[in-house]
Amino acid sequence: MNAPRRLPRRKLDGVLLLDKSIGVSSNYALQVVRRLFNADKAGHTGTLDPLATGLLPLCFGEATKFSSALLDADKRYVATVKLGITTETADAEGAVINRRPVTADINDVSQAIAFFQGEIEQMPPMYSALKRDGKPLYAYAREGIVVERSSRKIKIYQTKLLEWQGDTFVFEVLCSKGTYIRTLAADIGERLGCGAHLLALRRIGIGYLDIARAYTLDSLEMLDNSSRDALLLPIEVLLNGHDSAMLSLAEAMKMKQGQAIKWAGTEGLKLKVYDEKQKFMGIAQMMPDGLLQPIRLVSGLQFGE
Repeated sequence: MNAPRRLPRRKLDGVLLLDKSIGVSSNYALQVVRRLFNADKAGHTGTLDPLATGLLPLCFGEATKFSSALLDADKRYVATVKLGITTETADAEGAVINRRPVTADINDVSQAIAFFQGEIEQMPPMYSALKRDGKPLYAYAREGIVVERSSRKIKIYQTKLLEWQGDTFVFEVLCSKGTYIRTLAADIGERLGCGAHLLALRRIGIGYLDIARAYTLDSLEMLDNSSRDALLLPIEVLLNGHDSAMLSLAEAMKMKQGQAIKWAGTEGLKLKVYDEKQKFMGIAQMMPDGLLQPIRLVSGLQFGE
């Protein structure tokens, strides 16, 4: 008996906001969604740890050209922290290495969280994907090796205590790229004198994208193809926050050919570019000579077949 013939992959362009569940890797989630859409090209905008849940933007087709735009974006998380217990990994996966009594009250916790606002130095944890000599730090850590690391400057823009239950608290944090929330949780614990580790983490925002517009794998699997296609957002949502340039027909034609055009703007400014029909073309950057130079262009848009 012949196996059923596999349908050809579909050419889709757009962005899906996925609400990733716990225990699922970002790549696994991506492959499941790609299969559901039967898309020929898909990628994500940066991984989310298997133990973390929440916002994972997925890009299809031409949107993959712009996926790196979110790597530098600020992130918003809701973190659950357990006081009094320190672990090897600073999260619930690691072995317990110390237990201390918890004497902090809600005011102490609020003050400790507020202490870490602003620009701070943070030491990357050994259990991280950062590489040293081509080898991730977690690989050294699993061998019992601690390598020298340099602290990095990060920004904590905002913190807010959401819940407090004796030795456990939940807080929301808005931070810059490269921030390790489990390291922040451990540092808060040390500030309180009792130690701490991260129990749970949920990403609720990346740049201008919000978890409120995201869908779970289960909800996607329940939809038919047309309903799923309708959930795709336009490519330019990856570039929210950038100003726009509306081009004339002649200007759009030049830019489509990779040529720069005369434009008034500040050197280094990146702009979303639209043609005379207000169709998104890509992103361009102002050069020192007053020219707007295309740096990444789409080759067409299609949402479904």
